[in-house]
Amino acid sequence: MGGTGEASSGGSGSGRLLARLAVLAAVGSLVVLVIALGDGGLVVVTAGFLGLVLCSVGVWWFVTRRGAARLLGGLLATAAPLAVLVVFAHDGLWLTALVLCLCWGTALACARAALRRTSPERSRPAAIPATRPKQPALIMNPQSGGGKVGRFGLVERAEDLGARVVLLDPSVPADVAALARAAVAEGADLLGVAGGDGTQALVAAVAAQHGLPFLVICAGTRNHFAMDLGLDRSDPSRCLDALTDGEELRVDLGEVSGRPFVNTVSFGVYADVVQRPEYRDDKAGTALALMPDLLVGEGAPRLDAQVDGTALSAQQALLVSNNPYALPDGLGRGGRRPHLDDGLLGVLGVRVEDAAQAADLAVRGPQSTGLTVMTAQRVEVTADTDEIPVAVDGEALRMPTPVVCTLHPGALRVLVPRDRPGVVVPGPPVDWRRVIDLAWGRIRRTTPS
Repeated sequence: MGGTGEASSGGSGSGRLLARLAVLAAVGSLVVLVIALGDGGLVVVTAGFLGLVLCSVGVWWFVTRRGAARLLGGLLATAAPLAVLVVFAHDGLWLTALVLCLCWGTALACARAALRRTSPERSRPAAIPATRPKQPALIMNPQSGGGKVGRFGLVERAEDLGARVVLLDPSVPADVAALARAAVAEGADLLGVAGGDGTQALVAAVAAQHGLPFLVICAGTRNHFAMDLGLDRSDPSRCLDALTDGEELRVDLGEVSGRPFVNTVSFGVYADVVQRPEYRDDKAGTALALMPDLLVGEGAPRLDAQVDGTALSAQQALLVSNNPYALPDGLGRGGRRPHLDDGLLGVLGVRVEDAAQAADLAVRGPQSTGLTVMTAQRVEVTADTDEIPVAVDGEALRMPTPVVCTLHPGALRVLVPRDRPGVVVPGPPVDWRRVIDLAWGRIRRTTPS
């Protein structure tokens, strides 16, 4: 049975101490600023703020303009931070700036640690012991991740462990879902993939459909799904340890208009850019060539969405994820999913129409009016066209509107090695009101069952 009460003496006491240190460091930064007002403290803050704003404006002009305006934007984005450094050097403000940064960085670090220690504990997905599969079938893409399959000897190691390996021919398009279904028909009791996240999702759906365990071998380029499962992305061969010493996790599986996804579905600017044939050979050049028309051009495409019945209109970009991502905070943390079994889609909407909104987004981050952060069980995306470009786990597709994203909670049985690095979970966002309450002993936490 769980109840409500003070945190345990260790967690409560250390959390309160960290909260007090956070408040003290934050106050210290203000004291340093006040003391240094006559010696340039105000200049430090003003120069830093203006530098950030002007740099953001420059970046906006650089990506939304062409010709001389783009050149001016690039110069402004580069010159603004350099000018801040020159001001600091010329006026001898290095020490003041350094002390302010150290104080504020310490405040953020202590505040985050305090909140982590006093937040109600959230259980990780229950890992259950797994029986060794008798007929595992693994699909491997030799080109994925720049040739990781060959470089790490994945075929040989898998076969030594008793797996049947289906090696894709890069010169022939393959229906990996059909290959997975064929393997099941031949008696496979586990399906696995050494490839990118898009390929992982297709085979994962077949495994989920047949109630079979699924093995992730992180041989792709970025391996976001593997990262959030806590696998070792530096050595994909370690994923094969799950065949002999593994445990099983239950995680959610996303679906977008009938197609599975394990990470994200992107709509809008990014999805438009990756559709272009030239994108694969020149990513930056293609993006820069298209951005002006996609962001501010006449007739620039906009998206509308219904997020569990809440309207989200005229978005330039929309990201729907299999479980919410943690947003970056003042310490640069984020970009990972703390959990893969919450049963919720993460939703990020972006709408930035001019340089002022771009600066607001840079300064205020998630609190900016240009960024919408939500969670949902169903997202329906519409546009004024019959079909729209969609990037599903990085794969460029086109889908008829409306495009519907849903989630199948706990649908996927993932087999992972018992010995693995584990997930680095971002802490809770810094809530200064809660930190101050904690510092003065006014926070009570719920003890988990």
